[in-house]
Amino acid sequence: MSQQDNFAGGFIAGALFGGMIGGVVGALTASRLRPSETTASTLRSLNSREQPLEVFDDATEESMEIARRRLEDKIAQLNEAIDDVRQQLGGINGYPQEMLDDSSLIDS
Repeated sequence: MSQQDNFAGGFIAGALFGGMIGGVVGALTASRLRPSETTASTLRSLNSREQPLEVFDDATEESMEIARRRLEDKIAQLNEAIDDVRQQLGGINGYPQEMLDDSSLIDS
């Protein structure tokens, strides 16, 4: 139990110490920025968030069809990967594939 207590205490102390160091570094970094730089960066980040919405507004039916096909291809690839893993694991819930094929062998 003492190792668990030491771990918990060390974890909490590390989190508090790291939080204090991070707060000091963040405060020092923020104080070095001029207000004009902060305002400009804020405006840039707001504009960059709105840009993807405009791109989707101008989307054509053709580009949506291309995106749908790509998505279907990715889904097919994922389904194939799932099937491969399922075969490698040898069945469902520990039953071999042969037992799954013959349902009379599985106890209900």
